[in-house]
Amino acid sequence: MICDESVVRTEILNGFGIVTIDNPPVNAGSTAVRQGLLACLAEASKMDLQGVIIIGAGRSFMAGSDIKEFGAPLVPPELPQVIEAIEDCPHPVCAAIHGAALGGGFELALGCDLRVAAPNAVLGLPEVTLGMVPGAGGTQRLPRLVGVADAIDLVCSGRHVPAPEALDLGMVDALSASSEAEDLIAAAQDAIRAASGKRRLRYLPVPAVDPEACKAAERTALRRGKGRPNVVEAVALVKLSAELPADHALLIERAAFQTFRFEEEAFALRHLFFAERAAMRVDGLQAKPAEITQVGLVGGGTMGQGICRAMLAAGLRVTLVERDSRARDKAAHAIVKALDDGVAKGRISVDVAEQRKALFTPSADLADLAECDLVLEAVFEDMAVKKELFGALDAILKPGAILATNTSYLYIDEMAAVTSRAENVVGLHFFSPADIMKLLEVVRTKDTSADTLATALNLAKKLGKQPVVARVAEGFIGNRIYAAYRRHAEFLIEEGATPQDVDTAATEFGFAMGPFAVGDMSGLDIAWNMRKRQAATRDPATRYVEIPDRLCEAGRFGRKTNGGWYDYDTGEAHPSDAVAAIIDEARAAKGITRHVFSVEDIQDRLLGAILNEAALVLEEGVAQRSGDIDVTLVHGYGFPRWTGGPIWWASGQPMKRIKAMMAAVSTAAGPKAPSGSVQDMLAPLRAERKEIDRRKSGDA
Repeated sequence: MICDESVVRTEILNGFGIVTIDNPPVNAGSTAVRQGLLACLAEASKMDLQGVIIIGAGRSFMAGSDIKEFGAPLVPPELPQVIEAIEDCPHPVCAAIHGAALGGGFELALGCDLRVAAPNAVLGLPEVTLGMVPGAGGTQRLPRLVGVADAIDLVCSGRHVPAPEALDLGMVDALSASSEAEDLIAAAQDAIRAASGKRRLRYLPVPAVDPEACKAAERTALRRGKGRPNVVEAVALVKLSAELPADHALLIERAAFQTFRFEEEAFALRHLFFAERAAMRVDGLQAKPAEITQVGLVGGGTMGQGICRAMLAAGLRVTLVERDSRARDKAAHAIVKALDDGVAKGRISVDVAEQRKALFTPSADLADLAECDLVLEAVFEDMAVKKELFGALDAILKPGAILATNTSYLYIDEMAAVTSRAENVVGLHFFSPADIMKLLEVVRTKDTSADTLATALNLAKKLGKQPVVARVAEGFIGNRIYAAYRRHAEFLIEEGATPQDVDTAATEFGFAMGPFAVGDMSGLDIAWNMRKRQAATRDPATRYVEIPDRLCEAGRFGRKTNGGWYDYDTGEAHPSDAVAAIIDEARAAKGITRHVFSVEDIQDRLLGAILNEAALVLEEGVAQRSGDIDVTLVHGYGFPRWTGGPIWWASGQPMKRIKAMMAAVSTAAGPKAPSGSVQDMLAPLRAERKEIDRRKSGDA
């Protein structure tokens, strides 16, 4: 062993220097790793070697830089210095990649002369998804391998590229036989022997630029990236690779990286990054998840079909049960057609489609679910219907099988009570379309066992979902907060705003859609049914807006009836005279004088409603932590990701504004409405922001 730093070591094997990064769990490129790489490269450069191979210990090459370092002045050496040392090394250097080579990890690999990858490796530059741009040559070296148009797509999407695709694109030079270290090292040795010495990417020419392909890639990147400033800059940086000498362009890239990493948006997205990972855990949970290989679904409607597609894509065997043979065949046809459409559109191969079809069994008999490890119901949102179904399934399922519900609102404890396996009952609330939307609310009842909860979280991971754990409550985390948001949107309508006023204010803040456009898309009858169910227990002193009920009574359920809050007779949403008349009549009945609201007034009322309900959700223990709420609202309800979520956003606002928002919410909702301790909820994040400011200034 010629070099043995704390997290990097070098050994000699058959005339090659093997530099191993060993910084568990994912070999993040911390200061210690950068220091170790410099030291080991310096030693290797002095020796007579055929080449140098950089490899990662454990499960990854290097999953990225240490994200925690981005919010403070970087401690030397910085990554560009390490890459310069690789380029200055007299021996060819090959990156032997297994697991993940992302962000700084992939930039490190791009700094090498050669790259070989294990078949299951993934590579990419996700910095744009964290509010930044690559800062160690990613925007300049990658185009020299894949071309400018593909580089724009890869940099701006931040997607993780599987090794076989990376080979096709030219991101790597070869694939190894397996992810085992000996196979990777052997492949790297072969690549070095076959090469003609050093191959520094910064000095390679950029492939001829196709102007039309570049324009198309740029349009797609800006649309997908919502035109955020760092996305605009990332596109410009990639294009610079074909316009300026590499040394000059690399300096511009580094300066842009240093600027963007200190922007509010980058801090917000880093907050969300860590919140997403924390949401996958339950404090104090010690359990071993059960293996789920065979899943049952009851209900083949739109939601059930989406869940089925998600399960099949994860390689699970799925038995879908419908109430009769006609409904069964209709659901089966839709699922098979979706797979065939995926092939026709190039999203999946014929072989993959056939594999998924082979995993799928439609049925009209609940008894066919007897051997399933988990059965999920996605039937009509009616407690009596679901309890009857749970009772029937409980008698059929094998001991230990998990019984899950996709309910959006209902109290799952009531469903569990009709079974003999309350400890095996859990909520799995998918969001439509279930094979696309990433959020999955995992709802634990008062009796859900630790093993069942751990199994549900493991299933979410297998499905590629972002789980958030909630306790049982009306609407759980997401729908409960969204109901408060929608309720205050309706208050605004009653007080004088128009549906388009509210929707415009919401989208100008950054929501994907406004609340009334969302209601029309999902169907106004869904919330109407919920309100009718709650009518008997509603406090008559609580403020209630009848306008949505009047719309439903008039048969205006949204897009599906060509009329909801808007008219859709032309196919596009436009203001409705009929709705305006219903609103005016409702205001007159209550003697309300119309008030004119500014965009800021509307935004503060909507955001205040979210914050107030979020505080209540936390105080009642429905959500475990504030970050879980940020993750839920971003992934499930269109809250703008670049803000970090509602609670992180609010923690950066002046307290005077927050107090005014809460006062407006309280006044609108009336004295009977509960108020959450929003200031207490924000206090930890405000303290975190102070610490961030201290680190940014470089204070110890």
